Amino acid sequence: MNGYNNDIVNISQQTYEEIMAHSYKHIISKIGLDLFYGTKDGKATLFKADCRNVMDSIPPGSINMIFADPPYFLSNGGMSCHAGRRVSVNKGDWDKSKGIEETHRFNLEWLKKCQNILTDNGTIWVSGTSHIIYSIGFAMQQLGFKILNDIAWFKINPPPNLSCRYFTHATETIIWAAKSKESRHCFNYHLMRKMNNNKQMQSLWSITAPKAEEKIYGKHPTQKPVTLLERIVLASTDKNNIVLDPFTGSSTTGVAAYRLGRYFIGVDNNKEYLDLSVKRLNFEQRNKHPVKEEINKVEKEVERLVTV
Repeated sequence: MNGYNNDIVNISQQTYEEIMAHSYKHIISKIGLDLFYGTKDGKATLFKADCRNVMDSIPPGSINMIFADPPYFLSNGGMSCHAGRRVSVNKGDWDKSKGIEETHRFNLEWLKKCQNILTDNGTIWVSGTSHIIYSIGFAMQQLGFKILNDIAWFKINPPPNLSCRYFTHATETIIWAAKSKESRHCFNYHLMRKMNNNKQMQSLWSITAPKAEEKIYGKHPTQKPVTLLERIVLASTDKNNIVLDPFTGSSTTGVAAYRLGRYFIGVDNNKEYLDLSVKRLNFEQRNKHPVKEEINKVEKEVERLVTV
């Protein structure tokens, strides 16, 4: 527990792990829905449902971190470029806009539910393009979140702009916010610095789009790279913390959380995407990816630095 996560303090590591395991099982039981999927070790769970209904059933103050990649509502008949070919930007009915006011109302609704289930010191990360991110930021301000950073994710090799009437869209914004102004949020500063060649990590992250091996079972139209989610999970949680993704899609958040020894709850209302999630999590389970050796070494060093 080296990130100053003060939700549980002054207890042994074994007791802490037992408390978190019990808390996770309690949350799953309170949701009261049949599992769509669960790993054999009971550390990752998927539900097919509307995330708003699921969050209504989760006990208040029980989730350490949320990553959300909500609908961007940009399926408007436009075109983009993929692998050198002209393709439609339409992703499905779930991504069609019903107007600015309705979009903002939706964002206020699910963000308020997220805020309710976060621990006092919990944080939320929300990814989006210009189509949605300004509504997200305004909704967070209205609800009393404490905005910590706006991360600019530089995609390095973005698709070209076909119309030649705009700059190429090469970034995506990720807002990181604490539950409230009083939160003492978890931030593994020393680990992030160590991962950045012993320099303070900036809010500009250069990370490539998902690699081919991340799509061997299929792909989600807004799939995020595992490297991105690993950094987010490592930055703002401790081992055995509970991570939720309310729009889990292909569950990149789940892959990162499970790989790094966190508990995970993923929710989506699309069976096709959940089937893809199951395949990816089954792969992780079969291969039992441990935390990378280098990360293990760094975390041990960080613990030493924090306790000195």
